[in-house]
Amino acid sequence: QVQLVESGGALVQTGGSLRLSCVSSERAFETYTMGWFRQAPGKEREFVAAIRSNSRTYYGDSVKGRFTISKDYAKNTVYVQMNSLKPEDSAVYYCAAGQPVNTRLPGEYVYWGRGTQVTVSS
Repeated sequence: QVQLVESGGALVQTGGSLRLSCVSSERAFETYTMGWFRQAPGKEREFVAAIRSNSRTYYGDSVKGRFTISKDYAKNTVYVQMNSLKPEDSAVYYCAAGQPVNTRLPGEYVYWGRGTQVTVSS
C-alpha cells in the first residue's frame, strides 16, 4: 500500500510561484508513474503533470511552460514547481501513483493523497 502526502499549498498572488511536494511511503516512483491533478469547486479533476518511472514527463495544456514536475530519489519526493500562477490555478492539488496507459486519466491511478490547497489571488 503506497501512501502519499502532499504539502506546499498556500495563498499566493497572481504571478507568484509555489512548489508542491508529494512524499511517498516507499520509493513509489521507481515503479509507478506519479501524477499531479487538481480540482476546483464544482469542476472535474484536471490533469496537471505526470512523470513516469523512466522520467518521461507530461503536462496539461493549461500549465505547459509554467509548471515543472520532478522527483528526488533521496527524499522519496515528487515535486511540481508552479510559476506564473493565475487565479484559475486555484484548486486542491492531489498527488497520485499508478501505471496509467494514459497519464491524463485520473481513473488509471491507484493511490491518491489527500490534497493540498492552492489559492491564487488576483
